[in-house]
Amino acid sequence: MMRGRREDRTGARRTTVLGALAALVAAPLTLAAPPATAQDAPSDEPTALYLVTLDSPGVAGRSRGLPAALDRLRMTVEQDTLLAAAGATSPAYRWTTALNGFAVELTDDQAALLDTDERVASVERNEIRPLAGTAAESLPAELAGSGQQRGGAGVVIGMVDTGLDADHPLFASTPGLDRAPARFTGTCQTGEGWAASACTDKVMGARWFVDGFGADRTRSSEQLSARDNDGHGTLLASVAAGNAGVRVRTDSGTLGRFSGVAPDARLAVYKACWTAPDPREDGCATADLVAAIDRATADGVDVLNLSVGGPAHVDTVERALLGAAEAGVSVVAAAGNQGASRYAAHPSPWVTTVGGSTGVELRGTVRIDRGPRLQGAMLSARSVGPARLVLGADAPARGASPAAARACEPGSLDAGRVAGRIVLCERGGVGRVDKSAAVRRADGVGMVLVNTGPGTRNADLHSVPTVHLDARDGRVVRRWARQHPAREVTLRPRGASPAPSRVVSWSRSGDPTSPVLKPDVVAPATGQLGAVPARVRSSRWDLASGTSVASAQVAGAAALLVARHPDWSAATVRSALATTAGSATGGSVLRTGAGRARPEVALRPGLAYDVDPADYRRWLNGRQLRLNTPSAVLHEGQDVVRRTITNVGRKTRYFSSSTSGFRKHGVTLTPAAVRLKPGESATWTLRITGPDPRPFDDGWVTWTSGDGTVTRIPVLLTR
Repeated sequence: MMRGRREDRTGARRTTVLGALAALVAAPLTLAAPPATAQDAPSDEPTALYLVTLDSPGVAGRSRGLPAALDRLRMTVEQDTLLAAAGATSPAYRWTTALNGFAVELTDDQAALLDTDERVASVERNEIRPLAGTAAESLPAELAGSGQQRGGAGVVIGMVDTGLDADHPLFASTPGLDRAPARFTGTCQTGEGWAASACTDKVMGARWFVDGFGADRTRSSEQLSARDNDGHGTLLASVAAGNAGVRVRTDSGTLGRFSGVAPDARLAVYKACWTAPDPREDGCATADLVAAIDRATADGVDVLNLSVGGPAHVDTVERALLGAAEAGVSVVAAAGNQGASRYAAHPSPWVTTVGGSTGVELRGTVRIDRGPRLQGAMLSARSVGPARLVLGADAPARGASPAAARACEPGSLDAGRVAGRIVLCERGGVGRVDKSAAVRRADGVGMVLVNTGPGTRNADLHSVPTVHLDARDGRVVRRWARQHPAREVTLRPRGASPAPSRVVSWSRSGDPTSPVLKPDVVAPATGQLGAVPARVRSSRWDLASGTSVASAQVAGAAALLVARHPDWSAATVRSALATTAGSATGGSVLRTGAGRARPEVALRPGLAYDVDPADYRRWLNGRQLRLNTPSAVLHEGQDVVRRTITNVGRKTRYFSSSTSGFRKHGVTLTPAAVRLKPGESATWTLRITGPDPRPFDDGWVTWTSGDGTVTRIPVLLTR
């Protein structure tokens, strides 16, 4: 049965006032006896910030009991009892919605004491985690894309990240926003550079959390508010929900108009990631992340995006995300960027974990006068030429070496020989965009960037129109320029060209020993165009790569689904995204998950794999082994998969079943077909036969309706 995503957010049933008060009075009596003798810690003993999670859930995970306000009070009493037992100071944070817990300074002995208490589920030391994105300059950039013109109205996306540059036109209030969602109760917290007026109909709420990171550890230019000083949060918010039809103007010209995936969705900003004096120490403290997730859940966001790395096991952050899922929030998170060195972050079944793939290629040509036409990567929408081509190596400025001029290093080019011309620059030495900036400073009008060895071709935000060629074509144009110094070339954009979706090498794979298949889906993660603050780039547009931007796209896609199908549960949204994904290459299902997310197809999935949110906690506590997830993992000794499918369409339909991809095992899928009315469900069974010990294998279970709707899930067979 489908359940609304807002069904009973507080998890508290109605009780009589007398019964509620009686339960509250009883609570402190039950909790009064500490589990061990409280001892105040010596004042000279070093402490660290710890995250303490109690075994009982937060308000979001409680299906019955006290009304929410009284339940929070009861949790506070329980927390105070534990703090007193450990002789701890006042906590930096308390959490009562997504989970029941707190962050507090403890000595090692105090932490060990709490860890032995039967009421405590986990005690973890606060740590700084990296964002799951990076500037496109350091990763292959093949795509700069935009979303659609409408979609996401009435939905609030919570962004837990580095904040937001709310002044960008992508975040202005527009008529398409529709009425404000009454269920969202978030507030606008003011701070440095963020007045109350920064919150609008588009940016509905803003909060910031720094106690875990430490205000004294932030960079001097950092502002203690929801304002973004890094650019990561602004770019991801623009990708997920930036307004439609905003013109993109850069140093190399106008690139057309931009739209986020769900341009009519609203945003709630939860800044929990900060910059430090040493960029290597930038990141997000786990205490701040949990506080942000807890607040977003209490505020009533519909979709929550977390583009932050993490471990491949369930920790306090994952427990907080569980609480968000229990509240009906569609939770989306990035798999991480370390590639083969680590397994995918956010391994929980209640999170839609997103890996990174390639997308479309933006191409351009170098048209040589009475010569060949060479194809490369080009982001600019503006042609340049015909103009003379000059080799950078032949135009060094006074005092600059030919080697520096060959690489077009800053200040290395002679304006007298470059002005009005297109310059051939070789890759290496400095960043790609630094080369085009050097050409522009020398009054050049365009650049041909060439590789000198194996490498990617990249469509970047250059200062002048640029075509990036591979090494072979680079040799061709270099040789032609030597032989025909007086001839001219033209740089011309060719637009976007579809390319097969391939998982990028640095996207983290799933753990083959885990009971849950990750990632769930992949999305384009290379060279994504988005908005940034002016202090990051003067044009206020930039490219970024990483599973961060992939996650933001899927968060936008989730908002489209929630807006179109407000009666769908968060698990149904996750199912629709996974079961309608397109093919992706680059490895097994541990790399691709279900494939590349396709938002427009996910709007009509035909069938769904729904999960009761209460099942997640039972699974976590070991009281339930099977979840009705849109994927399956069978380890050694497991030979049967069962899943339940539900018709989420509006008509009665027949669905036929099939399997594919299994190369080393025999599989039998029953039933062969089902007839389902709207809302009706059926259970299918997949039986595996094959050699012992079991070799690694994967495949797909597919259901196809009479109208051609295809719903498929990946199945992994491993030891």
